[in-house]
Amino acid sequence: MTSLILPSHDGGTREYRLQGGTSWARPTAPLTARRAYAAAHVIPEVLADNTPGAPARLDWDATMAYRHELWSYGLGVADAMDTAQRGMGLDWAATQQLIKRTGVEAASVVSANNPATAGKSVRDLVSCGAGTDQLDLDALPTGEAGLKAVLEAYREQIAVISEAGPKVIIMASRALAKAARGPEDYLNVYSTLLQEVDQPVILHWLGTMFDPALAGYWGSDDVATATETFLGLIRDNAAKVDGVKVSLLDAGHEVALRAALPEGVRLYTGDDFNYPELIDGDGSHHSDALLGIFAAIYPAASVALQNYDAGNAAKAREILDSTRELGKHIFSAPTFYYKTGIAFMSWLNGKQPGFQMVGGLHSGRSVCHLARTFELADQAGLLKDPALAAFRMSDYLRINGVGV
Repeated sequence: MTSLILPSHDGGTREYRLQGGTSWARPTAPLTARRAYAAAHVIPEVLADNTPGAPARLDWDATMAYRHELWSYGLGVADAMDTAQRGMGLDWAATQQLIKRTGVEAASVVSANNPATAGKSVRDLVSCGAGTDQLDLDALPTGEAGLKAVLEAYREQIAVISEAGPKVIIMASRALAKAARGPEDYLNVYSTLLQEVDQPVILHWLGTMFDPALAGYWGSDDVATATETFLGLIRDNAAKVDGVKVSLLDAGHEVALRAALPEGVRLYTGDDFNYPELIDGDGSHHSDALLGIFAAIYPAASVALQNYDAGNAAKAREILDSTRELGKHIFSAPTFYYKTGIAFMSWLNGKQPGFQMVGGLHSGRSVCHLARTFELADQAGLLKDPALAAFRMSDYLRINGVGV
């Protein structure tokens, strides 16, 4: 088997011998036991000015091909989310194009009636994030004027998604976190939006480990108090809520929230640390999935879900558990740089021509961190072509001075 020299955190190097790839079968029928969306990343043009603050220029062919790859494994795509660098490089102009193009591609998949997605609608195949990131936070007015600006920004983005066809995910808003004076302001904004939408949406609660600007969301820094506000909103608008995506990395909180949701409202786990047990469930309830880590482990995730469909829960859990260390590493602190690891795996697996990200985010992780990502991906059987991955990893290490 191929071997190469990897760096160690103690400043040294060591030989690592690859274990080899795993064959992950695509589903021959739609997945049914769990509903799952992989939050997909975006791939920039390699010759674009991929530096902090530069407008995003995407390689649309590669970006759309990645979404087709996820669909081919029976997974839905969560697009224009934080994994796609919302608020961290992907501007609203590029986001609008992403939403529209993904809607068109999803419609083509519906028309093709492929085995893994047969009978699915565009809304089943893709959900897109509606936020308020077209607003300039520094220029946001205070008081009622600020809240009105937030509401109008949400309306604009929801309209773009609705016209394109995907399901709407109402994302947490930095602008709302800045403008809101208490829980009642959150409830007023969200209740207005939920009354206006014509199809059920997903509500997204993103924790401060993913975005520090969202501190005090739902009007309180106390999670229990914030949860009561959140639950009150859902109970009052249950017919307009398909589900909630919670990204607090607190399994105990998710289990309790899951049990408290109104009947028919799904809990889409966003816990990239504890997803195996949350998706597996506790005998009474289980979580569905809307996960960034699924964009990196999608072949294994698909086979795990296929096993749930086949009634083999033990095997499904075993597969998910086999990816846990990779997930914990990619999402390690500072967690908001997890996107770098997902793009790095995409590059290792030949899904993009260069290891670049919009906004210069490819510099978000160290050489040692990415070397460990490579190692854990290999151990989880998630390097599709180990020889190609080793070649690219070797080049990356060489140009970064490792082993030179």
